[in-house]
Amino acid sequence: MSCRRAAHRGAVLHLTGDPAAGGSLEYFSEGALLVDDAGRVEMVGPANTVLAARGEEVAVVDHGDALIVPGLVDTHVHYPQGDIVAAYGTQLLDWLERYTFPAEGRFHDTATAAAAATFFLDELLRNGTTTALVFGTVHPQSVDAFFAASEARGLRMLCGKVMMDRHAPDTLLDTPESSYADSAALIERWHGRGRLLYAVTPRFAPTSSSRQLAAAGRLLAEHPGVRLQTHLSENRDECAWVARLFPDRLDYVDVYDHHGLLGAGSVFAHALHLDDREWRRLADTGSAVAFCPCSNLFIGSGLFDLAAADRHGVKVGLGTDVGGGDSFSLLRNVNEAYKVLQLRGQNLDPARALYLATLGGAKALGLDDVIGNFAPGKEADFIVLDPCATPAMANRAARCADMAELLFATLMLGDDRAVARTYAMGRCVHGRADGRPSG
Repeated sequence: MSCRRAAHRGAVLHLTGDPAAGGSLEYFSEGALLVDDAGRVEMVGPANTVLAARGEEVAVVDHGDALIVPGLVDTHVHYPQGDIVAAYGTQLLDWLERYTFPAEGRFHDTATAAAAATFFLDELLRNGTTTALVFGTVHPQSVDAFFAASEARGLRMLCGKVMMDRHAPDTLLDTPESSYADSAALIERWHGRGRLLYAVTPRFAPTSSSRQLAAAGRLLAEHPGVRLQTHLSENRDECAWVARLFPDRLDYVDVYDHHGLLGAGSVFAHALHLDDREWRRLADTGSAVAFCPCSNLFIGSGLFDLAAADRHGVKVGLGTDVGGGDSFSLLRNVNEAYKVLQLRGQNLDPARALYLATLGGAKALGLDDVIGNFAPGKEADFIVLDPCATPAMANRAARCADMAELLFATLMLGDDRAVARTYAMGRCVHGRADGRPSG
């Protein structure tokens, strides 16, 4: 897949680092992003400077008054659960039994998995998500289908086969040995192929025996560069269950730590009910957590404590957690994150919100060297946001005094309708049907 060298004009903004740790929002009101013919960022800055440097043969794509921002990064989502989004009325453990396990049971069928992968990627791109850390099912073919669909679109994606040898329907169980062998084969087949990366994926401690968690740890040790994804401390009943299942461990984090699962490539979803020892251990090992506000509210799991993560220096990204989360939109999740933190007596300013959805997510996934902002040489994954996508947004935008106010209003009011274009490696992979903004 090739990309024609092009300069994209609009209001360009991205983060140089975490605003909570000295990073800043870089903004060019009349800016341009120059993408080379390999699909990487060549230059970003004021439009007159970039266009003067582009050369005569470079196409100019004018996005009008739209905002050009890095592609959004989803650090926790389940592609097989697209069919159970917005299922009514239960909390985590019952949710798994009533909705999740029946939905995932259908993924033994390759055609089902392929169709679900296509729908899922369509939804991500329509919502401006260009990278995601994705759960498959226990079936290896679910991961094959997802990676094949991602490769065909040239996307930067991470995925793994669920490891689950207890406390689930028999049709969804594997063994420590089969999960190790299947995961190793998938790593050999897909990890590092194009823009794809593998994530070792024990569902969570209650559905994996100690032997299986140890097998997951061996996979990480034997295959440097693979990631780890699982769930952590989402629900208080779950936490109590983990304490009964692993009575010799200090706490939930220690269960994973004991089996070699903490580290710079590990992302733990939710992390709602942690004590200081657990936060410190996550920080000491370079582990990251996924803040999933829509899911945490929809399933009634709890309120994430961003201040605790910041205090201990733990990396944080945002996750939609579809289908426990009721939206594929990271913009919707930013909206809910703001409200969650308000209830916590904390505050999420617009620059930090954009950071969590872009560069912060990239850091959580260990990918900030290749995606997350517009530093030259990075892969040119970006989106074009229309701050006037709906009448309410247009009305609000007309009254914004500065870019910070406009960005905040766009993040709060926006959803898939605000995503006019989505680009992967400089190629348009989604365009809104109405064609606005221009380009």
